[in-house]
Amino acid sequence: MSGNWSPDSWRKKPIVQVPEYPDTDALDAAEKKLGNYPPLVFAGEARKLRAQLADVAEGKAFLLQGGDCAESFAEFHPNNIRDTFRVLLQMAVVLTFASGKPVVKVGRLAGQFAKPRSSDVEEIDGVTLPSYRGDMINDMAFTEAGRAADPERMVQVYNQSAATLNLLRAFAQGGYADLQEVHRWNLEFVSSGAQAKKYSELADRIDEAMTFMAACGLTPDVAPQLRETDFYTSHEALLLGYEEAMTRVDSTSGDWYDTSAHLLWIGDRTRQLDSGHVEFMRGIANPIGLKTGPSQTPDGLLELIDALNPQNDPGRLVLICRMGHEAVEEKLPELVRAVAREGKNVVWTCDPMHGNTIKAQSGYKTRPFDQILQEVRGFFAVHEAEGTHAGGVHIELTGQNVTECTGGAQAITDEGLSDRYHTHCDPRLNASQSLELAFLVGEHLKSKRDSERQNGFARKAAE
Repeated sequence: MSGNWSPDSWRKKPIVQVPEYPDTDALDAAEKKLGNYPPLVFAGEARKLRAQLADVAEGKAFLLQGGDCAESFAEFHPNNIRDTFRVLLQMAVVLTFASGKPVVKVGRLAGQFAKPRSSDVEEIDGVTLPSYRGDMINDMAFTEAGRAADPERMVQVYNQSAATLNLLRAFAQGGYADLQEVHRWNLEFVSSGAQAKKYSELADRIDEAMTFMAACGLTPDVAPQLRETDFYTSHEALLLGYEEAMTRVDSTSGDWYDTSAHLLWIGDRTRQLDSGHVEFMRGIANPIGLKTGPSQTPDGLLELIDALNPQNDPGRLVLICRMGHEAVEEKLPELVRAVAREGKNVVWTCDPMHGNTIKAQSGYKTRPFDQILQEVRGFFAVHEAEGTHAGGVHIELTGQNVTECTGGAQAITDEGLSDRYHTHCDPRLNASQSLELAFLVGEHLKSKRDSERQNGFARKAAE
């Protein structure tokens, strides 16, 4: 698959969205230090995710990918990790119940510390400094020292990611994900309102099913699937020096794996065919993602698919579409048709966040919730019309009670954005809005399941 590839072959390619480090000796030392650290994830876990994504590509499962737009050092707290994990569990339960299919859960956690920027510099009151690129690279503080790229931040990212992964594994495998706890997953600030009522009714139905299964002898003690869950991590592979340092040969298969996360993705700004980012990603055996925006052409997309997934493995490549609510039904169909025509095995997912970012009258960057829902509806409509699988959603969200995206059942207004606007980069859905989105997606999945069931009945009657 990798051809003439090595973990550092990306260094010979053109590259964008990388910082300039004032002290290259310190950068080399930090990368060398990371190269001697233990892996954060393991090749066997990445292979397991790849197998589950193959089911998503074939329409047998659904992908839920979500978490912070950019993790930070300041907000590092076990309660924040727990609450984001809890929201993803709630969303997964809603989607599983609606679709009748497994939901593959992938968090934007334990590594999502670097962000691409539209400009290399930022100007305030006549002062120009490097843009903030995420805590992995520099600081939000608008000072010369704060905005200088510091390689020791990569080491801090590693340590925070290791601690986050340790807690996530405990939650996923230690009983917190037990379906008997489904009522207790609700967050306090989502304990009333329409979404809370719908979720409570769903939890009651799950309780009834659990009681029935227990009467049949199927309890969490004998069926671990009822008390444990698979949970994977992902982030944008933006800072390739860090990713190279975390890339190791798997002793079982002999393949190279980036052990910083189970799934890595290429951003819409770094997907040039001859770029260092595509070069690096084509050689690792992890499942990978590719952000696909409105400027993507069918021919360009097919070239990228051939470069990143030459063996046409159905679990290898996730296409993360971020078109915007106005462009999704115009731009996406031609891409879907081209991929289907060429028989390419991919997972299609919808990122309804990045194409719907606006600046509110209050001055805050926000995302209108109705536009987010409109893009999701458009994504499903395109795949239904083309007869392809709408495989998943990719959401920036948090378990904190933030006011960063306007609208939703909470009716957050432009004026209300300032109440709890905490993001370091892009606005995120809070738990109530995330659940509202999950119920919308669930309605689409249930409708498709009911249609498939009716078609099955019709075929049997005809036979």
